Amino acid sequence: MKKLRAILLVCATAILLVGCAYPEDEKRAKVTPDVDQLAAVQRAVDEYREATGGLVPIKNSEVDTDIYIKYLIDFEKLMPKYLTTIPGNAYEKGGIYQYIIWDPENEATVKLVDLNAAERMREIGIRKLSTKYLPIKGAAADNVYQINYQELGYKTDVTVKSPYSGVELPIFMTGDGELHVDYAVDLGQLLKEEKPEVKPGDDIRQLLVDKYPVVPAYSVPYTVDENGEPIYDMDTYNADVQKVKERQQQEAETETKKE
Repeated sequence: MKKLRAILLVCATAILLVGCAYPEDEKRAKVTPDVDQLAAVQRAVDEYREATGGLVPIKNSEVDTDIYIKYLIDFEKLMPKYLTTIPGNAYEKGGIYQYIIWDPENEATVKLVDLNAAERMREIGIRKLSTKYLPIKGAAADNVYQINYQELGYKTDVTVKSPYSGVELPIFMTGDGELHVDYAVDLGQLLKEEKPEVKPGDDIRQLLVDKYPVVPAYSVPYTVDENGEPIYDMDTYNADVQKVKERQQQEAETETKKE
């Protein structure tokens, strides 16, 4: 009897340990880029394109949506014929990644968007409701403003963990009130280590897209200065913002004429 009780005790302990470990394993699966899951979705997208004459399984989006979050994969178009299950780390399954298609007209590569950044910016937006504006500490560059988090009630500055290096990245605001993640540290490190051939005017965010499964979403364009150091390309950003305003104005005028 003593031996039986000992065996039962061991079994019960093992079950408890497994029960405790499983949630951690499940949690880890929801927050980690998984090579096998990416490959499975990529195969599904490739098969879908071949079967549909080149179409891509994406959700509808606005014309002016940020290029890094514009082509969200519509898993309903892939399941169950091309994909048996949605990846555990996908937003649709409670994970922290949105699956997107990069360069849909050519390679149609499956990439990820880290939603930690979106969550941090959502939190800042909620704090903003009480102040009606985002207080700033000053300009870091032309049209780039540092946020005064203390006036928003934070004890420390809000940052986002880099999906590339793991360092904490700042969040800043542009003059149009939009929030952005500052990837300058990651870009600087990549330029130093890889020494790619880039020149002023090139959007060096593409370097991150080429090297990693996660895209630099919620960012402004970056280029290099004459010394090869990463800098904000605010001329390009400002031009893009102006184009959006002009398009919105044209759409508003068209709607007014219809009425």
